[in-house]
Amino acid sequence: MSNLPPLNTETIWAILDDQLDDATVNQLLWHYLGYRYDSSIAQWDTNQVASEWHNEYPQPPDFIESRPATVKLTRSIPVENKQMLKEKLGFKGYKIGEFGPRQTRRATAANWLLSYLQQANNKK
Repeated sequence: MSNLPPLNTETIWAILDDQLDDATVNQLLWHYLGYRYDSSIAQWDTNQVASEWHNEYPQPPDFIESRPATVKLTRSIPVENKQMLKEKLGFKGYKIGEFGPRQTRRATAANWLLSYLQQANNKK
């Protein structure tokens, strides 16, 4: 997972515009949640994963396919950051008839990553 794109607004837009594949979106989420794959033992290292994630998901979930994992991701976004896609990026959402669960879950992933980026910048 060392070939991940940088976490910035261009990457967030690439998620929203479906320019990054679902696997990469998942890998970004896994990385920033703390999941690390140890190829030497072919297992996930979860030492950096918060207990509320590790306990429920000892293996990183497929956020694009799993509604429960995406709901948990949504709930983990701080209230003040829930509208960041609209407020920070001007994202107007998807048009009716042009989106389904996959796009909604990608938007949730983008919002979570943007929230993570904001929190990381606030710590600096």
